[in-house]
Amino acid sequence: MKVIRSLIAATTALTVSAANATDLEVMHWWTSGGEAAAVNEFAKAFNATGNNWVDAAIVGGEQARSVMVSRILGGDPMGAFQFNHGRQAEELIEAGVLRDITDIAEAEGWTSMVNPPSLLAACTVDGRVYCAPVNIHSWQWLWLSHKAYSDAGVDVPANWDEFVAAAPALEKAGILPMAMGQQGWQQSGAFNVFMASLLPSEVFMSVYGDKDTAVAGGADVAKVFKAASDAREMAANSTVQNWNDATNLVITGKAGGQIMGDWAQGEFSVAGSVAGKDYSCLPGLGSNPRLSTGGDAFYFPVLKDAAQIKAQTELATLMLKPDTQVAFNLKKGSLPVRGDIDLSAANDCMQKGLGLLADGALLPDTNMLVTPDTNSQINDLFGQFFTDPSMSAADAQKQFVDIIANAD
Repeated sequence: MKVIRSLIAATTALTVSAANATDLEVMHWWTSGGEAAAVNEFAKAFNATGNNWVDAAIVGGEQARSVMVSRILGGDPMGAFQFNHGRQAEELIEAGVLRDITDIAEAEGWTSMVNPPSLLAACTVDGRVYCAPVNIHSWQWLWLSHKAYSDAGVDVPANWDEFVAAAPALEKAGILPMAMGQQGWQQSGAFNVFMASLLPSEVFMSVYGDKDTAVAGGADVAKVFKAASDAREMAANSTVQNWNDATNLVITGKAGGQIMGDWAQGEFSVAGSVAGKDYSCLPGLGSNPRLSTGGDAFYFPVLKDAAQIKAQTELATLMLKPDTQVAFNLKKGSLPVRGDIDLSAANDCMQKGLGLLADGALLPDTNMLVTPDTNSQINDLFGQFFTDPSMSAADAQKQFVDIIANAD
């Protein structure tokens, strides 16, 4: 009889729990193997609260943002959505359709916890907090395949100049020197890595922060366009579209290297590759190690349903909890937004990133400095530059200056 009562009680508890569970649709663009493993950590933590994470992944950041904005402005908001830190949500905040989560930030002590403070500042408008920063992502990484260089009979490069110099040996061995997806955001991302890694920080900030056209059209930035021209030549036979497919070419030794953000670590991890053994990572292209402090944040549309509002609060709160930060970022390849957690399990590449973060070798991400419209124009320019060898570096630089002149 006791067993029967226990079974009845357990069944009743499960039924009540299921009845009280709140579905919350969460939209994001994390669809690669490493990204899916990472976002699942958020889903598991949220489901453990008794709620139900309804996953709504959309391939491609630009496409995803367009769908998200359309849904929200069209009166069909999701429960939460991922954007990058910075200016992508400005219009939605101005329209009054995003929830002010200042109360959550204050209750959880985010002001004293989030490091660097610029991440929370990027979520703050007129003193009010509108998003939960969940990680630090940096673009300034060159990923190198040990197998590719071993097969080509040359040493693994230690910096960008050595990477360029080794390209002929890889080509002779039938190996692609540089993998790059055929999408404008990947190509403009590589250009911005050159800007941040091959020039002093003052030049990067003059161009993207001050919108200084004289600097954008000057000799320093011309060096960056020369590097972009070299990259175009090395990646001329890279025909894949998606960034993770390009990463896979490096993982399998079919390409020597790839410029990509630290989210590439998730793909190496899923493939079982070991940092320092199977691949190397060069922050700042090995030339000028530093990190841009961009990343991902979650916003919460204004909803009317009390249960969903409560579920939003629980999701925003748990995303910055220590256990969640560790589990998510180890899978994502990114750095945590709080500096008070144990990341002794981090691999060699993540430890490099943590060291640069501790040293303050940081730059703001371009998403924090320019609008999505300006970013889109830069993406279009480099999409054209990398697919049209007839466009000279000088001509591309002139078009870049025009974009910066009209940026806000």
